[in-house]
Amino acid sequence: MPSAFGLAAAAVLCAYLVLFLWGGSEAARAAGRPIWLFGQTSGRDRLAATGFRAAFTLSFAGPLVWSILPSIGEFDPIWSPTSRPVSGFVGIALAAGGAMLAFAAQMSMGVSWRVGVATEETGPFVQSGLFRISRNPTFLGQLILLSGVTIAAPASPTILGAVVFYLSARHQIRQEEAALSASIGAEYIAYQRLVPRWIRWRT
Repeated sequence: MPSAFGLAAAAVLCAYLVLFLWGGSEAARAAGRPIWLFGQTSGRDRLAATGFRAAFTLSFAGPLVWSILPSIGEFDPIWSPTSRPVSGFVGIALAAGGAMLAFAAQMSMGVSWRVGVATEETGPFVQSGLFRISRNPTFLGQLILLSGVTIAAPASPTILGAVVFYLSARHQIRQEEAALSASIGAEYIAYQRLVPRWIRWRT
């Protein structure tokens, strides 16, 4: 079995994914239209969509599979099924904090929440609250969440999951910026100058 910290990290990740799906369904109901736009994508956009799914799957299932099949896990030089108190507590704290940040950012977008990019489907422009310190607080929270899981349950799949997520998010963010610039124009360009993609440490 995974360490207690590994199990706790998996529980945090699972709880976040449940909230993410619930929040998405609530946003779709409030908007009166589908918010899952990945089905409209192609090329690199579809690859990024696949990357997001792969990242969360690797981070959640990797340590569990390694524990169930130790004969495979023993070939992973990073994997350790034993508890590491300091890194375990740090990882759980980061995972929980990242999950809360990501979910709070998702809910604060309301009917503007989208999963995927389409120029004609951007929704009302949100730039208040968490969006005053980051243009992408949901992605920021998710990256912190997966990084926390990696620290709590170090293994090649969790590290790969965090890396794949970052690369997918970086591409997605650039596509969203292009769509928002085309849809909103000067107001969004001014917002870009004021607020960074990931986080602003000083106000």
